[in-house]
Amino acid sequence: MRIGQGYDSHRFAEGRRLVLGGVEIPAERGLSGHSDADAVAHAVTDAILGAAGLGDIGLHFPPSDAAWKDADSIELLARAFHLVESENYQVVNVDVTVIAESPKIGPHAAAMGARIASALGIAPRSVSVKGKTNEGMGWIGRGEGIAVIAVVLLDSVEDQVALFARHRADAGV
Repeated sequence: MRIGQGYDSHRFAEGRRLVLGGVEIPAERGLSGHSDADAVAHAVTDAILGAAGLGDIGLHFPPSDAAWKDADSIELLARAFHLVESENYQVVNVDVTVIAESPKIGPHAAAMGARIASALGIAPRSVSVKGKTNEGMGWIGRGEGIAVIAVVLLDSVEDQVALFARHRADAGV
């Protein structure tokens, strides 16, 4: 089993839609970025790539590449998952914390979890998304942007196959 951690932050920007965890959230401002600036999807992408030892989102989807301009970050997450899958890993679970004064994350958490789960081919109950404030402190507390921390647990598919075979042998099957 391997654990990966991801972090992302973006400033708020006028004239952009707010997308978090693949869900468009009604807000006066969105986030600034080369893609759709989905900080949740970016943090999860970094976490799964890191857990598999495959670098980070900037290595695979560099902001200097016009191909990723305004890209759907859930699609980037799905692409990253396919890289991880090709290394014979599967995602066990994802835990995400969104740090923002606003918007409130709770009303959108289940929808975000479902979008992330779909991109990773896992059950929605295997994805936790929660929101926290920064209690008015620092740049987040002043409402300048959003930060996200994500943790992912991967398991080796090969280890699972070997374990299954051992259990079958022990059972005399």
